[in-house]
Amino acid sequence: MDVKIEESWKEVLKQEFKKPYFLQIATFLKTEKLAGKTIYPPGPLIFNAFNTTPFDNVKAVILGQDPYHGPGQAHGLSFSVQKGVPPPPSLINIFKELHEDTGVPIPNHGDLTHWAEQGVLLLNASLTVRMNEPMSHSKIGWADFTNAVIEKISAMKKNTVFLLWGKFAQEKQSLIDETRHLVLKAAHPSPFSANNGFFGCRHFSKTNEYLVKNGIDPIDWKL
Repeated sequence: MDVKIEESWKEVLKQEFKKPYFLQIATFLKTEKLAGKTIYPPGPLIFNAFNTTPFDNVKAVILGQDPYHGPGQAHGLSFSVQKGVPPPPSLINIFKELHEDTGVPIPNHGDLTHWAEQGVLLLNASLTVRMNEPMSHSKIGWADFTNAVIEKISAMKKNTVFLLWGKFAQEKQSLIDETRHLVLKAAHPSPFSANNGFFGCRHFSKTNEYLVKNGIDPIDWKL
């Protein structure tokens, strides 16, 4: 499978693309397409997070679980939706916390590309999903791939901030060398759990404090 992915990532992940699990992913996605299934995000956007945030630019990682599964929502960046699509509830809560934490005005759209362009890797643990079927591709091998991504960042970079929101994301903590990086944990921003510690976590200002302390340009969170 010829993966259209930004060059620095292609180099870092070249061994992964040759592994049996990755070939299984490719075969599975082809089979789904042949069966007439609608897959999100569209093919050219599956690796959008990597193409927008090259490996060398990664400063922070916001880990999501699964792409959005409604029409026009997912575009390959965790928690983000394309302009013109109403922000889903979790993203609305992210913007509320961002505003409370930093004073950044609540945006009138849900497209987080500006964050990604500055070095925030918006990584979902699964990179695809079947329309209207959440978690439908969570067992096809994507976790092996995205775990490898986290491990490579942990081993090959320094002073990256990992924002782990919710139990699922926090299960990835063991992949991260905390002597080299900062791990920030909070409840998931979904309406079911945001009041259990996502609101008030101040992760956006904490990220920038850590980056600045380590001589790295902070993120402009304003969209």
